[in-house]
Amino acid sequence: MLDIKDKKLLILLQTDAKKTTKQLAQELDLSVTAVFERIKKLEKQKIISKYVALLNNEKIQKSFVVLCHVRLIQHRKDYISQFENEISQFPEVLECFHVSGDYDYILKICVRDIQEYREFMVEKLTNLQQIASTKSSFMIKEVKNSTVVEP
Repeated sequence: MLDIKDKKLLILLQTDAKKTTKQLAQELDLSVTAVFERIKKLEKQKIISKYVALLNNEKIQKSFVVLCHVRLIQHRKDYISQFENEISQFPEVLECFHVSGDYDYILKICVRDIQEYREFMVEKLTNLQQIASTKSSFMIKEVKNSTVVEP
């Protein structure tokens, strides 16, 4: 069970994982050792699964964001498994969600521009045999993008 200090620690780490244990200890009013032990406990419990660097997509020329809805031909287990295995291999696909509703999956795709998206669609996505149809929406403006989940 997470106590209030664990929850605050998780929010602080999600906001800036490069803060030192000393900085975290000051913000949490705990000793450096106590913070270190809490972090190790949270990692051991798999509450903290990994640490990452978030990139500025504009600076790396990957700011064209597409939400692509995908409908499969069939909903057989082998079609689903095959699609999920193949889509996981595409670096352009940052996120893939199996969803309910009119479509089976929603993909978040980041590429340089519309031309690169077209190449992705023609050369990769539409070559997947399990796909019946797709519908794409292009991001106009990012209103909110957070990586912080409140525990």
